[in-house]
Amino acid sequence: MCILNSFERESENNMRIPNVVVNGFSVLILSLQNNLKVAEKVELFKNLSNRFLTLARAIEALEPEAITREMINNFTEKYDALQSQCLFDNIPYKYKEQVVKAWGSGALLLQLNGASGIKRHSGSSA
Repeated sequence: MCILNSFERESENNMRIPNVVVNGFSVLILSLQNNLKVAEKVELFKNLSNRFLTLARAIEALEPEAITREMINNFTEKYDALQSQCLFDNIPYKYKEQVVKAWGSGALLLQLNGASGIKRHSGSSA
């Protein structure tokens, strides 16, 4: 727009409307980007994913004979801390519903097992 403005000296009114439109779109895009906070959510997801993976690997590395009640309590506290940082409200309903269908009658997180408003159907469904 700056280049086009520099060419038009005699009739400055020709570029006034495109300037307003482009500036309006720029402001709209920037406000949406700031409102959605996509970069922050992606970074949070990556960090949580890595921390969940680290916790899972630590659990898998244990020998069954070496497991104590203290270790179980420690892993449970770590898992609860990670789960409390997850933004389950930001996950669209259709994805939550797909997870519920995929797990069938298996154990689900509380967020998917009633707290989020998804109803699980009892009985067999194919």
